[in-house]
Amino acid sequence: MRISKNLFTAVLAAVIGISAVGASVARAETKLLNVSYDPTHELYKQYNAEFAKAYKAQTGQDVTVETTHGGSGAQSRKVADGLEADVVTLALAQDINTLVNAKLINAGWQEKFSNRSTPFTSTIVFLVRKGNPKGIADWGDLVKPGVAVITPNPKTSGGARWNYLAAYGWALRHNGNDTAKAQAYLADLFKHVPILDSGARGATSTFVKGQGDVLLAWENEALLATQNRGASKFEVVYPSVSILAEPPVAIVDKNVDKHGTREVATAYLKWAWTPAAQEIAAKNFYRPTDPTVAAKHEETFKKIDLFNLTDLYKGGWAEAHKEHFADGGVFDQISAKK
Repeated sequence: MRISKNLFTAVLAAVIGISAVGASVARAETKLLNVSYDPTHELYKQYNAEFAKAYKAQTGQDVTVETTHGGSGAQSRKVADGLEADVVTLALAQDINTLVNAKLINAGWQEKFSNRSTPFTSTIVFLVRKGNPKGIADWGDLVKPGVAVITPNPKTSGGARWNYLAAYGWALRHNGNDTAKAQAYLADLFKHVPILDSGARGATSTFVKGQGDVLLAWENEALLATQNRGASKFEVVYPSVSILAEPPVAIVDKNVDKHGTREVATAYLKWAWTPAAQEIAAKNFYRPTDPTVAAKHEETFKKIDLFNLTDLYKGGWAEAHKEHFADGGVFDQISAKK
């Protein structure tokens, strides 16, 4: 059967038209992978849904965000080993710097967004059983005879590193900045730790199932536990001093360029500073960085004496990591003596 030239041209045009529509649909259905740390399950479940609505309203484009969770250090290593995250929302800057060293994230990532790319903050508190039967009020009480402390493993968990450095900072203050005495306190503290889970959520699960007398936890994780498990079972104790925990976010440059998702990934992270996202953070017990939103939630977050990581180490996480968490560092030395 011979097809006329005009009919052939019409069919070809139709095929090209269908292909163009298909390409348009493909462009309108963007997917992102957010590799995050342990206690953000609830936060990003809400955040992802609301961001997708906002992005659709603004651009007409559909976006689906999948988020994976785990110990921050372990998550960072998964991305370095090939997990193709578009963005990472991890517990501490050092875990993102690992991806800079792996040539996945460009240097200067912390200057791409406000507050050193930290949209909201937290701190480290104690979760105890109702009535606080062991009378735990401050860091010194954690090393009293008979007290069992639950905290995750600093080798795999970013939250564990914040726990560790919060304790270390208190010990330095308590001992007149005597490093040897502060390290001796840490060694004593970890003798009271019966199990090291790989991540913060695992440690919370261990505690709520009945192990230990006190859980060292992100503030948001502790407050969430009292909400989900019931105020009749647990209570939060704020120590005299703790650390300002700053969980940052970053675009994984190599992957977004490969996936063609840089624009939507940037929008996804930038949205964290909007009032709507800051409200989601506050309702999930993260401290907003937006002053207006923070003022609305003053009753949720107790005022506490907070020090910064740079008060301990002017070189920030790189210096802290080298001294405490790198192979052969203080934590390894403590573990070897247990």
